[in-house]
Amino acid sequence: MDAESLPLQQGLTTGNYVIANRHTAMINSVSETENHIHVTAGIFYKSVIGGCSCADDPTAINENNEYCEVRLDIDKATAATAVSLVMK
Repeated sequence: MDAESLPLQQGLTTGNYVIANRHTAMINSVSETENHIHVTAGIFYKSVIGGCSCADDPTAINENNEYCEVRLDIDKATAATAVSLVMK
């Protein structure tokens, strides 16, 4: 799954812009109902704080570590997957 398919921008806590395609996932839990499989996954990714450097600012662009949890609801019949951010 690519970064554009995940609600990573909404899960930011430090930066204000997600660095695309630099994420890893960890499965936290799996459950199922008659029609769906429900997966909660932790996503580790990076962000930057954009727009805070001037042209002559010697400060390097720093990457921030980010983490959020998402829930994937997978339809057993079609494999269609709905992804939502888990709010804590």
